[in-house]
Amino acid sequence: MSQLEDLEIPETFDYKRIASLGNEAREKLSKGKPRTLGQASRISGINPSDIQILMVFMGR
Repeated sequence: MSQLEDLEIPETFDYKRIASLGNEAREKLSKGKPRTLGQASRISGINPSDIQILMVFMGR
């Protein structure tokens, strides 16, 4: 989990282009604009599979 804190999400990252994310996750991530995957993982309604999908799209 501590490794997620170091993985930054680009400010211009477009969550809407990731079709494999659920609608709720896309909406919450777009509104919350987390700076790291650790912050994203603490958003209510974001589950571990959503974080894994983000990691794949970020090339981690």
